[in-house]
Amino acid sequence: MRGRRENIRRGIPARAVAPNAVTVLALCSGLTGVRFAISSDWEKALIAIAIAGVLDGLDGRIARLLKGESRFGAELDSLSDVIAFGVSPAIIMFMWSLSEIPRFGWMFALGYAVCAALRLARFNASIDTAEHPRKTAGFLTGVPAPLGAGIMLVPVAMWLWSDIWWFRDPYFICIWAAIVGFLMISDVATYSWSSVHISRAWRLPALLIVALVGAALFSMPWHTLSIFMLGYFATIPFSVVSYHRIRRQRGKPASIPTEAEAAEE
Repeated sequence: MRGRRENIRRGIPARAVAPNAVTVLALCSGLTGVRFAISSDWEKALIAIAIAGVLDGLDGRIARLLKGESRFGAELDSLSDVIAFGVSPAIIMFMWSLSEIPRFGWMFALGYAVCAALRLARFNASIDTAEHPRKTAGFLTGVPAPLGAGIMLVPVAMWLWSDIWWFRDPYFICIWAAIVGFLMISDVATYSWSSVHISRAWRLPALLIVALVGAALFSMPWHTLSIFMLGYFATIPFSVVSYHRIRRQRGKPASIPTEAEAAEE
């Protein structure tokens, strides 16, 4: 008991608080996107979700760098992802387009949000599972929640720079939401950062491409984000084929992987 009281007095180290603070900022940014959607400021709404995605990508890396990983942090991260990349995009899309067919549109907005929640609940349920076959092969299961939110919001980004009316068509958005929601809860293999390998010959050209993409983000943000997200969407068939080829080479059975491999969400 005495040792427990001393631990309570000392509190928790700052290295454990820092990644959780970044996670909370991601949550706040995602909810701020809803605030901008209420005032019909669609550009700022998308920027808020994009900032939430960047912060979500940083919190886990900060935790590993500072050795501040915890079960509390993992749970907080999942709850933040449900709101920032599930609930917020659903509300934004409903207010932007689906409100034109309120009953039917709300059903598809809810369906997308529920798919995000199911994906992250599956992660929480399997977080302590030891074996993750696809993670060891450099793949994830389904589309991660932040990328799912990015794909979900692609029609808004494309409408912002093209002003083509059918990107905002509510029936098209219903189909789009159903596709994205299915990809998040599916068992399809998708590429992770660990599966991307750059040869020495391509190292400098790759840095040049990154610099050009960074410049494009500042000069043509919605064009660039649309192309990036659609490019990722187009890689899904290739990732499925690549994983099946690796699995055949390893001679492993077709076991269904767990969601814990998607911890970087």
